[in-house]
Amino acid sequence: MPAEQREPMDLLDEIYSLGFWMTNSLKKTNELVYRTFQKLDSSASEIKVFKTFRDVYYELFALDDVTCREKASCFPDENLLVLLRQQETDRKLSVLFSEICGLKHREISMIIGKPLDTIRLLLSSGRKSIVDGLLVILACVEPALIC
Repeated sequence: MPAEQREPMDLLDEIYSLGFWMTNSLKKTNELVYRTFQKLDSSASEIKVFKTFRDVYYELFALDDVTCREKASCFPDENLLVLLRQQETDRKLSVLFSEICGLKHREISMIIGKPLDTIRLLLSSGRKSIVDGLLVILACVEPALIC
């Protein structure tokens, strides 16, 4: 079935995988998937489904580490912290949209709302970050394999 014709329920497995990669928790994944599909109708496009997933993720979890957001001017660089957290989230989502869902750069750009060149940079840096993380893990597990 072509990607343009997939209905929201056809994307359930992909949305669930994305949710687990983003939250690392079955409970949070279930809540994220449930709330995403709660906001959609059965005729929603594929792009709309992924855009809704991203929006719901931001509503529920994206700013969990920003502890001062309820207090007015908790520290001067709070906006910078929020922007950095959003950029990291979008970088991870970009890689997951590409690798798990097989989305093209233009589709990811429409979902995230960033220019195509920015998406390319997010994908490049995201993939590099994953490789660097795997090399660190591999070095700890089997140092002789890393030359």
